[in-house]
Amino acid sequence: MKSQTENKMAVMPVPKLLRNMGTPMILSMVLQAVYNIVDSAFVSNMKETGADAANALTLVFPAQMLMVAFGIGTGVGMNALVSKCLGRKDSEKAGKTAGNAFFLAGVMFVLFVLFGIFGVRPYVLSQASAETSALTLEMSVSYLRICCICSFGIVLFSIAEKLLQAVGNSLYSTIAQIAGAVVNMILDPIMIYGLLGCPELGVKGAATATVIGQIVSAGLGIFFHFQMNKQIKNSVLYLKPDLQIIREIYQIGLPAIIAQALMSFMTYGLNIILVKISVPMQTAYGMYYKIQQFVLFMAFGLRDAITPVIAFSHGAGNKNRIRDGVKFGLLYTGILMLAGTFMAELSAGAFAHLFSMDGETAELFISAMHLISLSFLFAGINIALQGIYQALDGGIESLVISLLRQLVIIFPFILLFAHIAKQNSGRTWLVWTAFLIAEFSTAIVGMFLLKRIYKNKVANLDNHILPEPAQI
Repeated sequence: MKSQTENKMAVMPVPKLLRNMGTPMILSMVLQAVYNIVDSAFVSNMKETGADAANALTLVFPAQMLMVAFGIGTGVGMNALVSKCLGRKDSEKAGKTAGNAFFLAGVMFVLFVLFGIFGVRPYVLSQASAETSALTLEMSVSYLRICCICSFGIVLFSIAEKLLQAVGNSLYSTIAQIAGAVVNMILDPIMIYGLLGCPELGVKGAATATVIGQIVSAGLGIFFHFQMNKQIKNSVLYLKPDLQIIREIYQIGLPAIIAQALMSFMTYGLNIILVKISVPMQTAYGMYYKIQQFVLFMAFGLRDAITPVIAFSHGAGNKNRIRDGVKFGLLYTGILMLAGTFMAELSAGAFAHLFSMDGETAELFISAMHLISLSFLFAGINIALQGIYQALDGGIESLVISLLRQLVIIFPFILLFAHIAKQNSGRTWLVWTAFLIAEFSTAIVGMFLLKRIYKNKVANLDNHILPEPAQI
């Protein structure tokens, strides 16, 4: 029988383990953000219709984020549960958990298809104003309908990716993500502009390229899971829904879904609020958000390493490794976010040019880049804390952080500052400061919750295995 010490999750120094697991996850997430930026750049540079297309992507983005929220949230719950099962050497339950996660992916796909058929147009119209062009609305409906009806790629990859990460095979999830992103970026100009004999499809081409890339990532992710995740038992019988396992997945995963969904709802709400100030304000925020994703996805990638590392140690009852996971997870997240802040501050004008923005839209975009980026450090801390909470069965604490930063604190300030900006166009910059207020305030609450959950879930543990000394 193999001993636990043969598993790198149990014996590799935590700082090194976080770097080894986190680096490919960060690259994977950053690449996902990069091809969102590339999508937007190609679409916004379309002749004559680029501005309408850029606004169309802004309108569809919250719904795309919501689909990702369900996939990632389910994957996070499954990831933590599988990691704990493996920490307890229960490969049977780990296999059943994986099987049930794939069953849930099928349920999500059916729901997304129904939304694509019946819900897309009402959703798009709810964010429009009298200034929104008919062309923008039709582009939005076409793009989002394709993404919904072909969403099986994104939901399957969400599960396969988290399964690979749960056992420390994050390199393979990154390979799958890179392959899909490269396919997407190659197909984008071909399908959007009509190159190499392909008809010129415009935003429909961008949507088609996106879903093809997602399908490629899903196919590779599933292949790698069956080839590399030998610690997890696989059986068709495990696809049969087990209500107890599903409940356990969503005890951890539901707060993660809500956390991700709140990002979608926040962006959706902001689209409705900002369009009342002006369409350029709405478009500027939509394009800015793609850059913010690039930075915050680094924190999400590292969080996806923090969660299984701490969850495995929690399952094994190893207090010292939990402590190191918390300490170095927060440290590395802070370093990444400071680097992201400097990048955003220095490159605002370059990104405005990349998206072919000018006039009022460009000014608003650059203002958002300079002001909202000051919140990145606190946002990264909040994201890392959520991963720590989830690993320690702190779903409620994770939910509290999400509600504070993306609903409870930010919206009152957004509404207040938007009212001021509508009355005085010279104060539109105030709207962007609401993000800094929300993230800073939430980080203070988050550190208090960390102290409490650590005291309740970790402080009284007895180490089952003495780890090697922490090495940076």
